[in-house]
Amino acid sequence: MDRPDRTGEMAAFLKVACAGSLSGAARELGLTPSAVSRILARIEARLGVRLMVRTTRQLRLTEEGEAYARAARRILADIDETEAALADRANPRGRIRVSASMAHGRLVIVPLLGEFVARYPDIEVEMELSDEIADVLGGRVDVAIRFGPLADSPLTARRLGETGRTVIAAPSYLARHGTPRVPADLARHNCLDFSFRRIEPGWPFREDGRDYMLEVKGNITANNGETLVQLAAQGVGITRVGNFHIDEANARGEFASGALVPLLEAFNPQDRESIHAVFVGGANTPARVRVFVDFLAEKLRRAPPA
Repeated sequence: MDRPDRTGEMAAFLKVACAGSLSGAARELGLTPSAVSRILARIEARLGVRLMVRTTRQLRLTEEGEAYARAARRILADIDETEAALADRANPRGRIRVSASMAHGRLVIVPLLGEFVARYPDIEVEMELSDEIADVLGGRVDVAIRFGPLADSPLTARRLGETGRTVIAAPSYLARHGTPRVPADLARHNCLDFSFRRIEPGWPFREDGRDYMLEVKGNITANNGETLVQLAAQGVGITRVGNFHIDEANARGEFASGALVPLLEAFNPQDRESIHAVFVGGANTPARVRVFVDFLAEKLRRAPPA
């Protein structure tokens, strides 16, 4: 026995309810009025209730008909939404807004964007490079790349990799102020640090098998590593930055030329800072967001740890 096409019947019923007549609905559906009348009769017979009151001039929904119309609209809207989501997953499209820090964005994320849009030509990427914390939950960006421990939030985080940190300075600074041989020597130096609050203030070191945090002081702070590297290269002071900043300085030849040198490597605890893509997760996450995060995870997993 053939099962009735209930979604088709619901759609026909709603056409009749909207048009207010069998003939008007029939024209929109490409059916005869008698065929539409049979559909309505079939629904009423199955439900055992009267859904419409027919007069010579118009059709009027009964109380049961109003309830059926509300349910039919909801069900058909759910089907449309599901099909749209599946189509989007098969062919992701639309705009995705991405936030990354200045240096990591330029050095790591931006070079990947050409390959991403070639793979997904229907996705547009709006890239924002800033060391400010982007508002993902509020909807200002879709994906934010964040470093270090994450605060508790309803956001979803996907781990992309990690980076280490290194203490660096310019030979010109060291020639004027001397080279620190042990971490305690930093008390006599101008240490350039990040201005934003950290969970553990200070710089970590490992000495005689013991890990500890050393409070440092200096006359300049900044909210991004690029500024700190630039100041260190100018001989202003000593700084400790992520290794991806050092990779960028290497690309500019600053380490090879002696413009910057690593310090206190024997005391480097080799601590690693996790890198995450943060976004609004869940079943309704747009496919364009999912494929972008998957792409970053794929590419950055292959890259050697910084």
